[in-house]
Formats: sequence, structure tokens, C-alpha cells
Amino acid sequence: MPKSVRVSVPATTANLGVGFDVLGMALDLTATYTFEPADELQITGVDESLCGPDNLVWTSYVTACEELGLDAVPLHIHEESPIPAAGGLGSSSTCVVAGIAAAQALAGRSIDRRFTASLATRIEGHPDNVAPAVMGGLVSSYVEGDTTATTRWVVAPNLRFVCMSPPYRVLTSDARQALPSMVPMSSVSWQVGRCLAMVSALASGRAADIAACCHDRIHEPYRAPLISDFERLRSCALEAGACTFLISGSGATMLAICDGDRSAKRVTSAVSSLMPELWVRTMRSSEHGVSVLTTN
Repeated sequence: MPKSVRVSVPATTANLGVGFDVLGMALDLTATYTFEPADELQITGVDESLCGPDNLVWTSYVTACEELGLDAVPLHIHEESPIPAAGGLGSSSTCVVAGIAAAQALAGRSIDRRFTASLATRIEGHPDNVAPAVMGGLVSSYVEGDTTATTRWVVAPNLRFVCMSPPYRVLTSDARQALPSMVPMSSVSWQVGRCLAMVSALASGRAADIAACCHDRIHEPYRAPLISDFERLRSCALEAGACTFLISGSGATMLAICDGDRSAKRVTSAVSSLMPELWVRTMRSSEHGVSVLTTN
């Protein structure tokens, strides 16, 4: 058994507007987790309320050990995450993926990304955040039985993603409850065509195409009212030059896609001036999914 394992997992943004529950993308903001065998469970680096045996990193590690037929030994887990807990940038997904990766690494195994994505999906309930956290890049995913199937693209280097989190949360349960139980057939065809166009536009970096295709009809019209500042921040970002403005995941984090650094800087300045209490970061897509460093 390695003496310690350090797992790095990228933040993610899900849906990307028209890719509801299908598309996700890794971002260059990374959470790191250190695992060391210990006499008893110890969790540091997080609020005391998260240091018990129900900690998501620990429970994911235990579940992975059970799936792999391994003994779950007590660990000292140290968490370092710059990802806001307001929701929308995959903070829980990084915990799940880190725990599964650590179970494999501490057993001296290489990371099986297909296994990791599939088990993380079963724990998390859906693959749109965990799949890019495992694979990196832009990922389309679907579930077939117990397996999560993924297709991956590299995002064009000119694109910037201005992420902004308000000082309040939108519960995922509330965001799910806001959705309609049925959608018209016309909305399905609208969405499928634009989802495919969005993948192509992100891979090519064509900002005009992103602006043209990114108009969701399935989830954003119903979830936007849950984010009290959505409309004014959207108007501000678009006026400052963003090519589109989205809800990241189910919120409350929002995402402005920009063509290049200058545009991103203008958008960042505009939304920060409008709402100084925002957490705002300009990011790129990350080609790297979960990574592991072991010390023997």
C-alpha cells in the first residue's frame, strides 16, 4: 500500500445551456485531496460538520472498496477545495471522484476511468458533472445499465468561461422540482439540434455559433427565476461582450462564455461592478480529468 495518495479533480460545469443532463466540461480550477492510512478516520481541511463518517469523500471511498472487493482501511483525508459550495461547479462531484480514485490508488491499481465514471454516476445520480471530472475536456454522457458511456472533445483554446457564484444557494432538489414533467416534441427537436451545434461550436471556438445555438427551452426558463440576480447579470454580461450566458449546472453559479481574454476581462469587470459580493473567476476548459500521485 502506498504511504499516501494525492488526488486532483477539476471543477466542472454541466448542461452548457442546451445540453441538459448530457453535456459537461472540466474547468482549470482544481480540488486536491490527500489520503494517508491512519489508525482511525480523520478528516481535515473542511468545516467540522463535514468531518464525520458521512463525509462524501470517505463514503465514496468505502463504496469503491466494496465494489472492488477491497478492505476500507481508516484514513486521514485532507481536503483543499477552492470550488464554491454555492452549487453549479461540481463541488460534490470532485469529492465522489476523489474517493473512488483513492480506493484504486491505495490498492496499488491504476485508475480505471470507465469504472470510476460509472460508479461516480451511481453515487451522484447523474453523469453530467462526474464524467468530465473523470475524463477532462468537454464530455457527452449517457447511462446504459450500470455503465456510463462517454464521448470526449477538446475545447478550443480561445474560449474563456467567466464563472460567477452569488452568496446564496439553489438546492438541487428545488431546481429539479421546478422542471416540467413533460416537454413538447417541438422542444425536443429544437434542443437536440442545438446541443449538437453547441458541441461543434465549443470544439471549433466559433463564438458566433455559440451565440446562435445556445438558447435552451428545457430547463433554464424554469430555473432562472430561482436565481434572483440571473436576469440582471445576464444582461450585464451580454452587454459587456459575452457570446452567451448560462446557468452552470442547476445553479446558483452562472457562466458567461467569452471569445478571448479581452472579452472575458470586460465581462468580469462589468459583473463585479454590478454585484461586488459575487465570487467571480475566469477559467479555461481543462483537458485533464482526475489525476493521482502516490508516495511509496
